[in-house]
Amino acid sequence: MRSTSDSDLTHDAFLGGRLHLWQPRAGYRAGVDPVLLAASIPAKAGQSVLDLGCGVGAIALCLGERVPGLALMGVERQSDYAALAARNGLPTQTADITALPADLRARSFDHVVANPPYFDRTAGHSATDQGREGGRGHDTPLAQWIDVAARRLRHKGFLHMIHRAERVPDMLIGAQGRLGSPEIWPISPRVGKPAELVIFRARKDGRAEFRLHSPIILHEGAQHERDGDSYTPEIQAVLRDGAALAL
Repeated sequence: MRSTSDSDLTHDAFLGGRLHLWQPRAGYRAGVDPVLLAASIPAKAGQSVLDLGCGVGAIALCLGERVPGLALMGVERQSDYAALAARNGLPTQTADITALPADLRARSFDHVVANPPYFDRTAGHSATDQGREGGRGHDTPLAQWIDVAARRLRHKGFLHMIHRAERVPDMLIGAQGRLGSPEIWPISPRVGKPAELVIFRARKDGRAEFRLHSPIILHEGAQHERDGDSYTPEIQAVLRDGAALAL
């Protein structure tokens, strides 16, 4: 574990100040993506949620802020990030998702959530910072993330994932034989622009046909015209007020 003092950290506001998270000043830092994923999850009080590769806990804790009464759990292989997640209020175990502790392997969850690293380091360059590399690059195949999630879901439980749009084929292939009822919500920066990210949802023992939904639009206007906040009202409500996405 890297030595980390408070001077190496920031205490950042999320959801309009409803939630504050300790994060490394340098390295991988949670941004908009985990907040969007948390806003897409239709969890209910009393349900259980496992955050795979939780980082500092942004997804689970944003979800828990919106939906009180959830049983939240995180797992993170980088011990310093796992310690920050626990400090932020998320019960977290330090482990690789491919080698979960026995007590986690014995449990099942209503929801499993994940924001896996976006970039395949067998086809790109590694970041110099260990934390950033762990959050942005991966050496665990996406199909394995989905398999681990499927094994931890109870009957009719849901996997929720945010990832790069070009990885949609990998997500659908990874879900085959493991999860059903796959759904995709493209996330586009502006009207008329190609989707850069997607929210992926699938259900254990689900039987519904694949659904491709209308895109979620992040910013107003056809192009960037000024500095400052240009989020659509729906996204503003998610980021500033902790609202749910209307999916």
